[in-house]
Amino acid sequence: MTKRVLQLRIELMHVEPLIWRRLQVPDDCTFWDLHIAIQGAFAWRDSHLHEFRPWDRRAGGMRFGIPTDVFVDAPPLPGWDYRVADVLTPDHPQMEYEYDFGDGWRHRVLLEEALAAAPGKKYPRCTAGERAGPPDDCGGPPGYAALIETLADPKDPEYASLHAWASSQKGKRGKFDPEAFDEQQVKFANPGPRLKGVLAHLASRG
Repeated sequence: MTKRVLQLRIELMHVEPLIWRRLQVPDDCTFWDLHIAIQGAFAWRDSHLHEFRPWDRRAGGMRFGIPTDVFVDAPPLPGWDYRVADVLTPDHPQMEYEYDFGDGWRHRVLLEEALAAAPGKKYPRCTAGERAGPPDDCGGPPGYAALIETLADPKDPEYASLHAWASSQKGKRGKFDPEAFDEQQVKFANPGPRLKGVLAHLASRG
């Protein structure tokens, strides 16, 4: 039984208007677990590498992610071996989370408070947020800004095709609405099977 939870505010950086989520995760949550929860909250597809890093990178500190050989510098520590609660504390309440190093979706992760778990509730939970997450592979913040501009103009020759593409990226049957968000519709994947796949891939690479 989960007794304590961490309440986190996740903000997508360099995108206006602000896109954000409030998540509650068990206090034994690892960085891998949090990664999977953020993917669910923003409806990302988890098809790219990610990394958690200190908010002030000039200060040094540990990085967490998938330790592959694609990193030029030292790879991050395996996120599944480290608990979020041991790193995000009232004295150090912020981290950065980046998803997809090509598009560069950078997020601010803020520890708001630690709470008693609510009886009968399952965690992780998304309790609040605003606006839809951008589709994967749309070109990062600049590409998303251009996409939003096109989707706001029904006369644009690419309007219909980009609506269909953005909707398919999010698994929607209707049109993608950048302003729409309903925390009740957030679906969280089980981090275990995905981790098993990652570990098998790492083992195959030697």
